Amino acid sequence: MTKEKIISVQNQWAEGIIQMGKLSNDRSSLEIFTSNFLDEMYDFENNVLFKPTKAAIEQFRNTKNSAFSYFIAGDEKECKEDTGFALSKWSEVIFDNSNIIITQDIAIAMGNYTFCNDESSIKVEYSFVYKTYGDKIKIILHHSSLPFQI
Repeated sequence: MTKEKIISVQNQWAEGIIQMGKLSNDRSSLEIFTSNFLDEMYDFENNVLFKPTKAAIEQFRNTKNSAFSYFIAGDEKECKEDTGFALSKWSEVIFDNSNIIITQDIAIAMGNYTFCNDESSIKVEYSFVYKTYGDKIKIILHHSSLPFQI
C-alpha cells in the first residue's frame, strides 16, 4: 500500500459520488450503481465504522443499508432523516489530505474534502481508514463532519 494508491482510491470514491448525482433521474440505475459502489469501496462484508457528515438523529451508519440510505435516500430509506447526500449533483470532490499514515495493511488519511456543484460548495473534515485485501483497498472507517464554527 502506498500514498499514491490511497489517493487513487480517494479519486475513485469522489468519482462515485459524482456519478450518483448524474444518475439521480434514473432510480433503477442509481440503486444498482450505489450498491456496487458500496461493495467496491467499503468492507461491509466484515465491519465498517461510518459516521457521515449530515447525520444527526442516526449518527452512525455501520451497515450497507444505512450507508445506502445516506447517499441516495429513497422511498424505502433506512434512516428517516436522509435526503440523499450524493444527489446534490456534485460536479467535483477535492481531497486535501493533511496526512496519510501507512502501516502494513492499514492506511489512515485525514484532511478536508470539498464538494462542489453549480450552486455551492461545502468543506468537510474527514478521517478514513483503508485496509488491503489482496489487491483491493477498502474503507473500514469513514468519519466526516462540518468544521467547528466560531
